[in-house]
Amino acid sequence: MTLLTFDRYCAEIVTQTDRLRSRIDGADLTAPVPSCPGWNLGQLLRHLGGGHRWVETIVRTRATTPPSDERLRDLSGYTDEDPAVLGPWLAEGAEQLAQTLRAAGPDAQMWTAVPGRTPVFWARRFAHETLIHRADATLAVGAEFTAEEEVAVDAVDEWMELGSLPQIFEYHPEQRELLGPGRTLHFHATDTAPQLAAEWLMDLTGDKIAWRRAHEKAAVAVRGPLTELLLVVYGRRAARSERIEILGDAELLEFWLERVGFG
Repeated sequence: MTLLTFDRYCAEIVTQTDRLRSRIDGADLTAPVPSCPGWNLGQLLRHLGGGHRWVETIVRTRATTPPSDERLRDLSGYTDEDPAVLGPWLAEGAEQLAQTLRAAGPDAQMWTAVPGRTPVFWARRFAHETLIHRADATLAVGAEFTAEEEVAVDAVDEWMELGSLPQIFEYHPEQRELLGPGRTLHFHATDTAPQLAAEWLMDLTGDKIAWRRAHEKAAVAVRGPLTELLLVVYGRRAARSERIEILGDAELLEFWLERVGFG
């Protein structure tokens, strides 16, 4: 179960793209993006818009294998972008992806990066991909990033789910080093409505990574506003800040954050 509906994920792809565009209106697209080292704002937008089109192709063609994503990775040709061209291009890709997802419906079958094989995975993944890259752009221009509560909570849920898949050790064997006795981390959003139950327990004590929504004691507790927790978990903000309270084993938190980077 996910917190948001399939249609809401589709809508968020467009909404988050529009908010990103409004935030960088008039900005220098050659400005660096600190949370994406090596990229400037124009390259960030090319990466995101390319991702929208990449997934749209997968969904529209019901692809059974992944198409090449080289153009999403090699951004060396996009160092000096024209905002008048890039903004509409970004909006067009987001709208087309949302339309293609809705046309396919939540039950169509296709290749997905993790088990599932339906458009629900892609709708959710790119709603939050767009959200986090909006954060990248917002922070790069020195503005304050905000997100709706239910969207931010679901983004943390998705991050926890993807980071605890059984096959994670196949792709990132170094993450086995996270496992060990007594290794638990608790994240608590301090500014959310009670019904959202915005608390997460990351359990590294077994032979695999596990997580659950729970209010439990842990080796380290991380407390702060929901948006700040979102940025910390996704590696967009340092955990040690005046907005975040860390109680307990801070070294475990730092070790965990080093191993679980998310693009």
